[in-house]
Amino acid sequence: MLQYLHIKNLAVMGEAHLDFDGGFSAVTGETGAGKSVLLGALAFLSGSRVDKSIIRAGADTCEVEAGLYFKNPEPVDNVLQSLGLPICEEGCLLLRRVFPREKMPKVQVNGALTTLANLAAIGECWIDFHGPGEPQKLFQERWQRDLLDLFAKNGSHLEDYRTDFFKWQKLLREIDLLRGQKQLGPEEIEFLQSQIDSIDQAELSENSVEDLERDFQRLSKSREILELIACLESGLIAEDGVSSRMGSLLGSARELAEMDSEAQALAQRLESLIIEAEDLGNEFVSMRSGCSFNEEAAADLQERMESWLDLKRKYGPDVQSVLAKRESMAARISSQGDVAGTIARFEDEAKTLQNVLLEKAKKIAANRSKAADKLVSGANRILKDLGFKKAILRIEITVEETLREHGNSTCQYLFAPNAGQEPLPLRKIASSGEIARLMLALKAVLAKADTTPVLVFDEVDSNIGGETARAVGDKLAQLGERHQVFCVTHLPQVAARASSHWLVEKRDSRAGPSVSINSIHTKPAERQVELARMLGDRSSAKAMEHAAELLS
Repeated sequence: MLQYLHIKNLAVMGEAHLDFDGGFSAVTGETGAGKSVLLGALAFLSGSRVDKSIIRAGADTCEVEAGLYFKNPEPVDNVLQSLGLPICEEGCLLLRRVFPREKMPKVQVNGALTTLANLAAIGECWIDFHGPGEPQKLFQERWQRDLLDLFAKNGSHLEDYRTDFFKWQKLLREIDLLRGQKQLGPEEIEFLQSQIDSIDQAELSENSVEDLERDFQRLSKSREILELIACLESGLIAEDGVSSRMGSLLGSARELAEMDSEAQALAQRLESLIIEAEDLGNEFVSMRSGCSFNEEAAADLQERMESWLDLKRKYGPDVQSVLAKRESMAARISSQGDVAGTIARFEDEAKTLQNVLLEKAKKIAANRSKAADKLVSGANRILKDLGFKKAILRIEITVEETLREHGNSTCQYLFAPNAGQEPLPLRKIASSGEIARLMLALKAVLAKADTTPVLVFDEVDSNIGGETARAVGDKLAQLGERHQVFCVTHLPQVAARASSHWLVEKRDSRAGPSVSINSIHTKPAERQVELARMLGDRSSAKAMEHAAELLS
């Protein structure tokens, strides 16, 4: 449930801090007052893409924050974990989106920076929009199927089916690969094996190749290396070297230290320099032994290096590339043992799995067909209350020959809003107002199965009035028993049924237009005046009386 919303510099709104309760919230106001700002803020936080025009004129940044509470945060926590984001603490989800005019936009979820795509993925967990300007999910065949599966409680059946489906698909790919693989002749197998043997003889590893290249470098420049070592050895520890010459100075330094205590530390430092020079000279002497190669060792090193360079030239620039090629050649030889037998075994496994999938798909299709009848029956009854006296909703289930990820059956929603019309796919016949009320009817039937906590309706009451408007209000109130419902409405009959009422007002000043949103459900007098305005005249006694009657 959405509990808190902070809006700053969004469209014509300066700043608003809103605290919400559960149930059905109506949003009303004069035409052009800016009622869409609230819906825009919710869309902004659900991951919708926007442009700079959304930032209030004269402001540098638009910002929206929200706090949501979930009694059962597990579904949203699963999504957060999959996105590498912090999970909800005590069921609370904190969202923040900042959209500057000049700087980089920022999205934060539970305090962690993330991407707009991740915000949209999280939005699917907590909010559904129904109305113009938002994606019309009900037009999408996949969403129609998902809606029906939700009502049919097919979730566990589909999960079990998909596990076997992906195994079956993998088997089919392996069969195709084996069938398309060229059969090797004896000479080709012998050649591949000789290449594998040459790689194995090299005994390759990252460390061994590093040592080989270092030793070969020393061998190729051994004369220059030995000459340099001799020079360093002579300069450091020979009779006239640095160590010897500093040794002759050490006696003078010690004698000075006896006369002046300040020179003691200097004498010790000189002694340390002599020791360090001797150590360096001895290490260079030790290094000489590693650069001395006899004729046999040099020949072996040369041969190993030529072998390694040959393997690099054939199979890749590094050890991993060569070893990967070795495994590839070994696998190709191994697959030649009994290709026909392997294909036959895989085909038997695939056939068995296909039969299992057909049975599971049949069960899923049966559930869809049974659920479609109940969903259509319930929705058609509600549609009559919503002003569609002769409307027909139908869900066609089609069983296909091909097994797919969702089974072997599809569904299509057909609708005829008026008498005498042939039901057609929703995209071809339903207007925005009609699709909004159809969605309301379906949501009313699906209320127990749909777990999306926040539902937003815009223009659900288009082109209706009177008793139909009251019925729309009743259905939204019923949805509010299991969901948090927001509805922008122009009808007092709908607004009067809301447990929370938000009034949007627009004011013009020298600084430009501004919009405010205030709750009036705790202010009976103000709410009555707003309903009277919606009835046609807030100054009319009859309108005020009618408004009081609606509220009662």
